Amino acid sequence: MQESDFQEIMFDKNIVVCFVSTIPEQVREYLTEKLNSLNNVQIIYRKDSSEKKLLKLVSRADILIGWRPSKKILKAATNLKVFINPGAGIQHLIELFREINRERKVLLINGHGNSYFVAQHAVALLMALMNKIIPHHNWMCKGKWRTGDKDAASIPLRYKKVGLLGYGAINQKIHLFLSGFDIEFSILRRHWEKQKLPLPTQVKRYQFSQLHNFLEEIEILIVGIPLTTLTNNLIAREELELLGSNSLIVNVSRGDIIDEESLYRALKDGIIHSAAIDVWYNYNPKKDKEGKKYPYNFPFYSLDNIILSPHRGYSPFNDLLRWNEVIENISRMAIGRRDFINVVNLEEEY
Repeated sequence: MQESDFQEIMFDKNIVVCFVSTIPEQVREYLTEKLNSLNNVQIIYRKDSSEKKLLKLVSRADILIGWRPSKKILKAATNLKVFINPGAGIQHLIELFREINRERKVLLINGHGNSYFVAQHAVALLMALMNKIIPHHNWMCKGKWRTGDKDAASIPLRYKKVGLLGYGAINQKIHLFLSGFDIEFSILRRHWEKQKLPLPTQVKRYQFSQLHNFLEEIEILIVGIPLTTLTNNLIAREELELLGSNSLIVNVSRGDIIDEESLYRALKDGIIHSAAIDVWYNYNPKKDKEGKKYPYNFPFYSLDNIILSPHRGYSPFNDLLRWNEVIENISRMAIGRRDFINVVNLEEEY
């Protein structure tokens, strides 16, 4: 490969930032513009090239940015201090960085730049679910005019008890977006001591040990918690039964937080009322005999009390403001600060 396969923006050589994943041209232009005032930063943008070529370049990097680095790349980056994952999910990186950190200190940073869009998507899913937007849309497409409450009445949001499972960047924004409604909020989170700012509304606070009390209290469960060893299959049959037959679930976090079979059976058997799901269980589905792909192992498509969304809460990917956290962390290193945003605790896995 020729050197032109990589685009370098030179300011100085004190700090080297290297992208191990390709990013759009408009993102490169935005990052270059925002970091241009830092005269001690060099950025190397990966275009289309082999891993062999990349291995030579990462050895110079203080910061690597990308989604799925190989062990070989991290081993070759002998000067590496920080790895930034621009997306919210880092469970696939935990064991890899635990291994790297047994040899040398490398910080893993979990980007939350898409949290606004995921929160927006969660609220949209909740509203569509409660107002029965999809069945009425489908009826109108079939020429059925003014099919009303006897077929699909809206569910009032007013005075509902909403439970936020987790209180990271996504659920914090969901809380703010929904704060204008007459809602009672309950929040379950692991580290209440991290809450320094005032909350948008009054809330009932729960610890992880109070999960069942939390579920008994609420009517709408919004899942916005990272997938870890602790949260894998956190919600199963017993927990869904505690929510009850009038409850609704919105999951924009990770599928495996809710046990798949339990969720399917609970929806099918009326153990819970309905759900809107943006995150799934098999991200490499095989085609069936008709050439269709389903990212789950049970026929959720056959249910009429679920909204299926193809893990698109992060959209639009081309929004440039989502890169501001990356810019901030690079800027902090450039001026000698080490108080980076969203550093992952490898023991707690988020």
